[in-house]
Amino acid sequence: SSMNITFKVGEKAVYPAQGVGEIVSIETREINGNKETFYVMKILKTESKILIPTRKAQEEGLRKIISKEKIKDVYTILKSKEISPTSKKTWNRRYREYMDKIKTGSVFEVAEVIRDLSRLKSQKDLSFGERKMLDTARNLLINELSIVKNTNEESIDQEIKSIFNA
Repeated sequence: SSMNITFKVGEKAVYPAQGVGEIVSIETREINGNKETFYVMKILKTESKILIPTRKAQEEGLRKIISKEKIKDVYTILKSKEISPTSKKTWNRRYREYMDKIKTGSVFEVAEVIRDLSRLKSQKDLSFGERKMLDTARNLLINELSIVKNTNEESIDQEIKSIFNA
């Protein structure tokens, strides 16, 4: 989109498939004779730093963390009885499509992956790859929600578990 979202130092943001990080600085570096400005982002969970070119931040899926008001939409997706068409596909197609959803960085797409795989899990054993993917998706969601709600990850984890044990 042409509307370029900018981030300030000290602001928290979400980077697809990595989770919530903090913009620790904005630096200009010269690369092959071209000046490029980067967000330097520290992923909170792993402490690892990522450089994201500011002009590509949007393409790369860097986004603001969701607002408190949006939390209920996430829970609506988790609780909804529908299941995405992806879940009906062959294992490898399904795996790819869920991976793509996680890579969008959208908290809502991540919630769909959790919902579908958690449902699937109650019907049959998930493959190793699917179990890992479910873990990844859950961790990303728990990471962001705990920060938005300013609570510990354990309580969010319990909330999500209780939805699917229902």
